[in-house]
Amino acid sequence: MSSSKTNAGSSMGFSSQALSVSFVSPTKVVDHTEYVVQVSLSGKTWQCQRRYKEFDELHQKLRRVNPDLPIPNMPPKKWFGNMVPGFVEQRQRDLQAYVDELLQNSRWASMHILRAFFDTHRHMNDSQQDTSMGYRANQSTSSVTPMPSMAGDSNAQFEAEAMEAEDLAEVRQLILDLDIADPVSGSKNWTEVRQFNLMFSTEMGSTAEGASTIYLRPETAQGIFVNFLNVQKTARMKVPFGIAQIGKAFRNEIIARQFIFRMREFEQMEMQFFVRPGEELKWYEYWKEERMKWHLALGIPEKKYRFHDHVKMAHYANAAADIEFEYPFGFKELEGIHSRTDFDLMRHQEHSGKKLQYFDPEVNENYVPYVIETSIGLDRMFLAVLASSIQNEELEDGSSRVVMKIPNFLAPYKAAIMPLTKKDGLPEKAREILDGLKSEFNCQYDEKDSIGKRYRRQDAIGTPLSITVDHQSIEDNTVTIRDRDSMEQERVSIDELENIIRGKVKLV
Repeated sequence: MSSSKTNAGSSMGFSSQALSVSFVSPTKVVDHTEYVVQVSLSGKTWQCQRRYKEFDELHQKLRRVNPDLPIPNMPPKKWFGNMVPGFVEQRQRDLQAYVDELLQNSRWASMHILRAFFDTHRHMNDSQQDTSMGYRANQSTSSVTPMPSMAGDSNAQFEAEAMEAEDLAEVRQLILDLDIADPVSGSKNWTEVRQFNLMFSTEMGSTAEGASTIYLRPETAQGIFVNFLNVQKTARMKVPFGIAQIGKAFRNEIIARQFIFRMREFEQMEMQFFVRPGEELKWYEYWKEERMKWHLALGIPEKKYRFHDHVKMAHYANAAADIEFEYPFGFKELEGIHSRTDFDLMRHQEHSGKKLQYFDPEVNENYVPYVIETSIGLDRMFLAVLASSIQNEELEDGSSRVVMKIPNFLAPYKAAIMPLTKKDGLPEKAREILDGLKSEFNCQYDEKDSIGKRYRRQDAIGTPLSITVDHQSIEDNTVTIRDRDSMEQERVSIDELENIIRGKVKLV
């Protein structure tokens, strides 16, 4: 289902009701500051937390949906010292003034984008619902956590029944009744609800008449569950243990977008870690920590990553979180970590009629293990590495260079061997050095263009070291080695090259 953006900037149906926003206090969260905001509307009051970046994104959205409407100036960005207490307090005052000026303009104040930013849609959808029943009011969290409510249960039940009956018209009516709007445009001009097919089907069989319909797998995990007992018994594994694999997955995405971030065919890396029931949450926290350590070991700045703990989870899960990465288009899911309980093995056991139980000699008990899953897209990981590595640097002499500061151990080429000229025996000497290194390191030979252009070329493809062979190399068996990141050059013996490269490209 989609929404037309022609009605961007329309109100939520309560534009006449005054929205009050007041900043309470800033809260330091690891590497950024979040501002606690108290919101009041129609006698209801609640709190939410927003960071400066989110206010800036709101500002940009408002400008896009109504470019002709004058908008207050947003407090400027500050790259350094933005967590100093004095500056934080001043920024809070500036943000308060910015919001106050927005709310003084009835056209801005009535826009759904602005009101949704302060969680009004969560509190005002059901005007008859008491705040204490539906949501935690006055709670200092970045998002307001739904609590069980009579109205919410009724709506959920209605939706479930409509979906089960495939009554899509009823689903659409529920959306209209709840006054749900597009979070980007503010539009409520919804199309009819339609079923989308997320699986690819094909046929298998030697003849057209005898062909059977099969489906390309939308995930890789099920192969692990099917072979759980085979692996456990043949390898004599004891719980806890994990099975990992990498393979192709296929999903009929409604819209494949954002370069290689979302594709219809992709590589999936997954691990299913089998644990004793009752210990799953301990192992869930363990793998959250270990997987983040793995990402940070790549040398990518820690600020590029964040955890997103799920509030709403799949019916079979009792804990779930995403590791999100800051791509050029914002923070997006990179890896998922889930505590899946015993759902998968129990379903396979139920439908196959084969027991998938494990006998634990330590507790003298048979049980179906619980599962901790960690799943990461290889293509997304590749994009994350490239996106974080490429830089456009301004140099001291006023020039600039494009450099791919890819982690050294991931660099396609570890070193480039470059003769200063194509004569005087320099190419022969360079190839001699290349022959001595290529058995251990993937190296590139480059003799085209000036040495400066070659340095820039190697910077752009991420080669950590460039080795220049000149006339002195023939005399004293030394070369000039240049570091990609610092651009510093050093004269070293050819005999030391192997150890220097090994130390430079090793996994920290």
